[in-house]
Amino acid sequence: MTRAYAGWQADAVTDTSPPPTDHPTVTGPVTVLTDGVVTLRAHSVDDADAITEQSNDPESLRWTTVPRPYSREDALGWVEHNLAAWADPRATRSWAIEWTDETGAARYGGTIDLRPGAAPSAGELGFGLHPDARGRGLMSRAVRLVVGHAFSTPVWGAPVGRVHWRAVVGNWGSRRAAWAAGFTFHGTIPGGHPDPEGGPVALDTWTGSIAPGDPLSARTPWLAPPPVAGERVQLRPWRLADVEAIEPRDDPEHWMPPRSILRPETFAAWLLTRQERMSEGTAVDWCVADRETDRALGSVTLFSRGGPIGDTAELGYQFFPSARGRGAAKEAARLAVAHALAPVAEGGLGVRRLVGETAADNEASNAVLRSVGFVPFGREHAVDRVAGGGWGDGLHWELLPPGATD
Repeated sequence: MTRAYAGWQADAVTDTSPPPTDHPTVTGPVTVLTDGVVTLRAHSVDDADAITEQSNDPESLRWTTVPRPYSREDALGWVEHNLAAWADPRATRSWAIEWTDETGAARYGGTIDLRPGAAPSAGELGFGLHPDARGRGLMSRAVRLVVGHAFSTPVWGAPVGRVHWRAVVGNWGSRRAAWAAGFTFHGTIPGGHPDPEGGPVALDTWTGSIAPGDPLSARTPWLAPPPVAGERVQLRPWRLADVEAIEPRDDPEHWMPPRSILRPETFAAWLLTRQERMSEGTAVDWCVADRETDRALGSVTLFSRGGPIGDTAELGYQFFPSARGRGAAKEAARLAVAHALAPVAEGGLGVRRLVGETAADNEASNAVLRSVGFVPFGREHAVDRVAGGGWGDGLHWELLPPGATD
């Protein structure tokens, strides 16, 4: 029969036919799901070689706790276990992901599990793709199929009202599949997962979930920093190797929020935070690099303090001491502003209004904003604690291009 959920259609078929005699025994009915592109079916001994390849793939080893090394015998035992679990009314439901390649051949693409949660009303997803199937949008399709099935079937004897997702922090492929399927991200759990490499320190995990009635599509945009070339500088994504270019700051501490300052010892965490914000649609962060040498000079960002960037975005920037006084900040700000104001159809953010905040005594930063068309619209008195005692004022700026108030 056909079941539809939130605009996505899944054909759910209960397959009770006996398996071939050379396959492990299926001891319970297997629910087959398909959207016409991806098919979720029972695992088969014929999948064993591909499962072994996937489980020994570096990306799989990086993010999962599969046996190391992983043998074909491991795969066969795992297939047997998954098939037998269909007979247990409280067990994990595990599907093989099947897709059709460019030659028209049906291929094993990976595995997706729906695992029992804290109660029959909750489930948890687990999934992984074979290297040949990655980058094709297959996993988000598989996730939608399983979630739609969970919310339309009492999988463990009761209606499922919440499906959870977790992944080790940094597993962007897993996060993107959950994002595309409509999951809401709830935050990071410190020390929530064993180190797949067997290290003594538990790893942080991202967590998210979805409920019946939630759309099975992305809830927020996933922003990215497109490369932008200027005359003297270029805007590009940050790289971990850029840590070598970071220089100590030599300006007053009240000019920059402490957590935003680029420092070698905190750069990895600083970059991760900005990548997370872009995945939530709340920021676009660029490395500003020298056009000729590609050496990092500083950063420029467009962000929102209250959810995904929409009508308004805020401009921020910081530059290393050796990059100042040569027009790099003004050019980078001009390039970022142009991207913010460009229509979405042209690859921009399509914002109507830009804002900014500076310390009133930061003349260099104020000059950057003036150079790209910002004007001050407010002053906060005694808002910044300054060195040596006392308080400094803060300025609020805005840029309204022609027609923004029409």
